Amino acid sequence: MQEKPLILVTNDDGITAPGIRALIKTMNAIGDVVVVAPDKAQSGMGHAITMDTVLTCNPITIDDGPQLEYTCSGTPADCVKMAINEVLNRKPDLCVSGINHGANSSINVIYSGTMGAAIEAGIEGVPAIGFSLLDYKWDADFEASEEYVKKIVLNALLEGIPEGVVLNVNIPDFKNHEIKGIKICRQANGSWKEKFDKRTSPFGKEYYWLSGEFVCKDKEQDTDIYALENGYVSVVPVQFDLTAHHMIQKLNAWEL
Repeated sequence: MQEKPLILVTNDDGITAPGIRALIKTMNAIGDVVVVAPDKAQSGMGHAITMDTVLTCNPITIDDGPQLEYTCSGTPADCVKMAINEVLNRKPDLCVSGINHGANSSINVIYSGTMGAAIEAGIEGVPAIGFSLLDYKWDADFEASEEYVKKIVLNALLEGIPEGVVLNVNIPDFKNHEIKGIKICRQANGSWKEKFDKRTSPFGKEYYWLSGEFVCKDKEQDTDIYALENGYVSVVPVQFDLTAHHMIQKLNAWEL
């Protein structure tokens, strides 16, 4: 009998979030599932790790599924480190992170705790995929994502993901789009036009609330933003070697 793949599941919205519960259910149909996820929301943490305080990681039972679950006090990247080094008795065959409440397309991949966890898995030599749904509501229809999540995961297990690469998958809001299929894309060139809302507390102290608007500078049709706006699930292969290889030759010409 062939051994089932060992699948590590994590996220950044917290272990009780509907997105991760839907992802766990889907992964249970594919392999043996171990969950190590934050005990509270950790959105926007990127690849942050905990270095100045202790971490806790404790078993927990949330539903009657066959998966083993642990709740961790740290960031998404901490959860992956903890899983690989302390919880699991062997390296997982795949790490899936999400399903995130909201998009992680374009430049958002830099800030995303969902993708921070997936990238940490990739650094540890584990094939990894981050999943996000373009619906910020807590009661978003994550079940509708199952078909696409399952198809991508099964292909990743069969074909493999190259070392040094993780997949960033974004799924359109099913309420606003009829899903047309899956597109392999590049990351769109976009950024946030940010501002700080300056306020005053009842005690007279000033504080700030970050807000902003996403601006897509990329009008091409091969990007994740274009795919999502036109009803496609976007899949972007992300590398975590940040070297600007095209700049090396130019730098060698400097008088250094």
